[in-house]
Amino acid sequence: MADVVAPHIVETWVKGWSLAREVPPPVPYGSGFRTELGWADAKTRYVFPALSQECHTLATTIHEPYVFIKVCAPADALAALLPAPWEITTHAFMMACPGPMSAPKHPLPPGYRLEVITEAPVFIVRLLTTGGEEAAVGRIAITDGYAIYDRIATQPDHQRRGLGSIVMKALEEAALANGASQGLLVATPEGKALYESLNWQFLCPYTTAAIPAEK
Repeated sequence: MADVVAPHIVETWVKGWSLAREVPPPVPYGSGFRTELGWADAKTRYVFPALSQECHTLATTIHEPYVFIKVCAPADALAALLPAPWEITTHAFMMACPGPMSAPKHPLPPGYRLEVITEAPVFIVRLLTTGGEEAAVGRIAITDGYAIYDRIATQPDHQRRGLGSIVMKALEEAALANGASQGLLVATPEGKALYESLNWQFLCPYTTAAIPAEK
């Protein structure tokens, strides 16, 4: 049986994600939430805390690509509920960090410097080389006492140096300084191991579906 996540956790995640991405706030839609993005490759997002017939009903009303249904459910379960031509586009993992993260295993290597950009309620951490190249980056948005972690990335030429852990810890420091002791994020399969090493805990699968764009 799939792990079940509380609806208020999903609501907090969606609100924080919208802040971090500088898009309109989500609005309630049935048991979930709708966010209008207006991007060329992503028009609208629907996020649901659990799989239900509601997801199928919604999918039957959508006939264009770039509208996404995201559900806290396993990929195979969502796929079985959706009509053609809907397809699963990504599978990910919603995770939480209820307490302090583990310390990075290694200090910041020589040749890098850390930069924190404050645009409250959003905080951005960047690791830059001495030449000014961005090696790693991440951000949080603080909402309802939670820090929502988003767009954590290390450039390929700078991976396997512990930079991701340093970015995460610096983001946590910013969160704690601003009253957010708990964290939420959605991890890719590649990122899940990093977050687990920092004391993050798996909450539930997080699966995305859409109608394929014509090639």
